[in-house]
Amino acid sequence: MILVLKNEAGEETKKRIRAQLFKMGCIVRELHSAGQNVIGALGREDLDPDTLKALDGVAEIIPIKSKFKLVSRQWHPENSRVKAGPVTIGGQRLVLIAGPCAIESAEQALTIAHEAKRYGATLFRGGAFKPRTSPYSFQGLEEEGLKILAQVRQETGMPVVTEITSPAQADLMLKYVDMVQVGARNMQNFELLKCVGRMGKPVLLKRGLASTIEEWLMSAEYILAEGNDHVVLCERGIRTYEPYTRNTLDLSAIPVLKNLTHLPVVVDPSHATGIREKVAPMARAAVAAGADGLMIEVHHDPANALSDGPQSLYPEQFGQLARDIYVISPVVGKQLDFDYLSASVQQAELTSENGHSAVAAYFGEPGSFSHIACCQYFGTDIETLPQPSFRAIFDAVSQKQAAYGIIPLENTLTGSIHENYDLLLDYDLKITGELYVRIIHNLVAAAGARIEDIRRVLSAHPAIQQCRQFIDRYPNWETIAVNNTTNAVKKIIENGQPGDAAIASREAADIHNLEIVAKGIETNPRNYTRFVIIGRKSNKDALKNKSSIVFSTPNEAGALFEIMKIIAKHQVNMVKLESRPIHGKPWQYMFYADLETDICAKEAEHFLDEISQATDFLKILGTF
Repeated sequence: MILVLKNEAGEETKKRIRAQLFKMGCIVRELHSAGQNVIGALGREDLDPDTLKALDGVAEIIPIKSKFKLVSRQWHPENSRVKAGPVTIGGQRLVLIAGPCAIESAEQALTIAHEAKRYGATLFRGGAFKPRTSPYSFQGLEEEGLKILAQVRQETGMPVVTEITSPAQADLMLKYVDMVQVGARNMQNFELLKCVGRMGKPVLLKRGLASTIEEWLMSAEYILAEGNDHVVLCERGIRTYEPYTRNTLDLSAIPVLKNLTHLPVVVDPSHATGIREKVAPMARAAVAAGADGLMIEVHHDPANALSDGPQSLYPEQFGQLARDIYVISPVVGKQLDFDYLSASVQQAELTSENGHSAVAAYFGEPGSFSHIACCQYFGTDIETLPQPSFRAIFDAVSQKQAAYGIIPLENTLTGSIHENYDLLLDYDLKITGELYVRIIHNLVAAAGARIEDIRRVLSAHPAIQQCRQFIDRYPNWETIAVNNTTNAVKKIIENGQPGDAAIASREAADIHNLEIVAKGIETNPRNYTRFVIIGRKSNKDALKNKSSIVFSTPNEAGALFEIMKIIAKHQVNMVKLESRPIHGKPWQYMFYADLETDICAKEAEHFLDEISQATDFLKILGTF
């Protein structure tokens, strides 16, 4: 049962109600729901709702109808986020968990770990205790394997996850690993579930070989009932009559789970298919279906792997998959970045250096698209610093008020943000990363508003332009440009006019308790904004395959063509070229270019020298 308390219920009232529930034999949890005082009572199926409602201070009783209580959305409406070391599973960042099926040696594990991290993995998986179908198969290195996992974490910075097969291994797991996995064969090993619940470490709970979704969620309930709500569900396929793959990957489970539970969901296409060539397509499909992450088996020498070699990707194949996921993820409102852990390390260095929390500066306020991009790239744990202008972001980073800034550079519908290109030239800062965010605009207004009642629409000028086709259907509407989309939301609240609406994100509407009158009103659904991360120095350890430069050429015929010849000679792909006028020098121009190479790498020395000699001015804006 969920007990909603009266608004005037104070701490003494809540304490008395909790005591009465304990006396009735209930498990009692205090909840937080949209500012209401809420208490949950579990463990008694025979509780009389009328008896509970009669308790002094109780306003309403809401029965939890499902068999699973603690894992249900009814109990916890918001999405949960589970932390394993510095990595958060759930939210807007996709997590790649990669590594071999089994730890075979320190050399094997470290080789794979460094490759997996280079290609975008943020957690390392590897089995030390292996429950195998045959008693004669490799059973794992046991504690020696756990020690190797700890060494992997120390050398790479990646948290490690491994399978626990017996409660007797709990102390070893607490000592060596960051996250424990309950495998498919143990999904209904209830004593083991109780054990990991009491351990308190994050748990990756795999679906049983032929378990229903309800059975799976009831297993998760065992863990949460012991007080551990750091649980991630892992869909790994179920056994069916189909022989062409090892198991049948149930992708429909992802949207079903998202509706039923607040727990994050990751997908393991390696165990689901059992065939290397099938892993990547199913991984891409899982992301499109809404998974919070992927668990991929990777091995540098799968032909000689002691466990599950045929389903393990080569590191290069994993890298290509990561690039595919990077492209797909913005479509579903998520982000995959390749230097997440490197950025975390640099944040820690900056925190130590400055004596305060590392922060990211962004334009606007919570709910703005810049804020959404900031959360997708850095996660929600980093301290953020809202700024009123783009120049203020550059100033905040330059003056060490912020470790990083996030700025938009171009939009697929409205083009480049020229002010930020000019600021990149003016300031001595580096581009350290980039991300693409799909921009979905909504018409938002006060609760109960109807589209026929709208008379004025407020938003940032680019947002109005991106929604021009929708706005033109209503010629009687007055459009008013303001500084940013979240400012538009605040203005319609302050004005209190029933005919006012704003164009803004779903997040901004949620923050300010507004209603979405019309969804997805941008003219073209292929509406993406490219954001870049700026900092005072580059991330040293990050994988770098792109460079941004700005240069000017001699004022003579063919000068720009000579630069293009150098780029072509070195077989470098140029993905962007844009000119901007040089301030104070009429009809002279700077050229901004993005190149698919690390121009600062040792192997690019000759290329950089030739570009430098052919230009009057050259500045490397960043490699990332």
